[in-house]
Amino acid sequence: MQDSLCAYWPAPVVIRYVRAGGAGSAPPSTTSALRPGPSSDNITQYSMSIPVVTNIELSSLAKLASGKVRDLYNVDDKTLLFVTTDRISAYDVIMANGVPLKGAVLTNISAHWFKVLQERIPDLKTHFITLDPPANLGDADKELVRGRSMQVRKLKVFPVEAIVRGYITGSAWNEYKKSGTVHGLAVPAGLQQCSPFPEPIYTPSTKAELGQHDENITPEQAAKIVGEKYAARIEALALKVYKAGAAYAAERGIIIADTKFEFGLDEETDEIVLIDEVLTPDSSRFWPADEYEVGRDQDSFDKQFLRNWLTKEGLKGKDGVEMPADIAQSTSERYLDAFKRLTGKTLQEALQG
Repeated sequence: MQDSLCAYWPAPVVIRYVRAGGAGSAPPSTTSALRPGPSSDNITQYSMSIPVVTNIELSSLAKLASGKVRDLYNVDDKTLLFVTTDRISAYDVIMANGVPLKGAVLTNISAHWFKVLQERIPDLKTHFITLDPPANLGDADKELVRGRSMQVRKLKVFPVEAIVRGYITGSAWNEYKKSGTVHGLAVPAGLQQCSPFPEPIYTPSTKAELGQHDENITPEQAAKIVGEKYAARIEALALKVYKAGAAYAAERGIIIADTKFEFGLDEETDEIVLIDEVLTPDSSRFWPADEYEVGRDQDSFDKQFLRNWLTKEGLKGKDGVEMPADIAQSTSERYLDAFKRLTGKTLQEALQG
């Protein structure tokens, strides 16, 4: 993860946005069932406008931790700075190169969701404070994080991934085919690939250390990790947030098949707080509603495109994989498409707003 590239966001921001599914044909190395990426001329234009950033080092704040995608810096006793790079991971392995514009998409779509979700769930607490840089950040550092950072509250993190599934796909489908269960839970018989569950289900996993793999666990096992006092509250809140987000996305032509939430604890108030990223193409499966069909793998606006390529090439779970330019670019285009559909703005408009 500690890559050497460090670049800044130039001004003014210029992004050549081409909607996925537009002109051009799928590159030879992509899977034919997946949505074609943008033409090489247009993708080159916007890739040159904004460099790919896989590592950032700030001189005016202390780095506390580096995750698969984000770096965390200490602002003060109650505040952190989340900086989102263009790194991308699949199957718990970080790719050697990054995805154009990814950090800006994830940061700004999360900020959008925090606002939307609090409008739809008035008593929801989140860790989000502002997209503005901290006052104690140096001018040079402000340029490094512009468009890809947010200030958030410091909270105690619950060490589980709160996964909610509305549709059966991915590892859930693989388990179901073998045993008829999902995360060890009994689910209805006769489901087909990508069928909706009668009701969304809570299927947590462990939150593994960097370099380790998350493990699927039952809600009962999750309760032993987070404590009985909080387990039911986390489950209920995860389901509530998923349903609100899924309804909002459906209004905009996107199915949220499943997603991962993380929660923290405000120890002063004993409140459970939504933290980290939320309902992004990294943490969720986004499907175009107008192309949805039960019984097959779906086209998507998320990193399933990358996962499919890794599997096809026999690279699943391997370290040090460098994505070909067309795969990185096509992944970026899918993220941009999801951003515009969900926010109603292009990324350029959001950054200049």
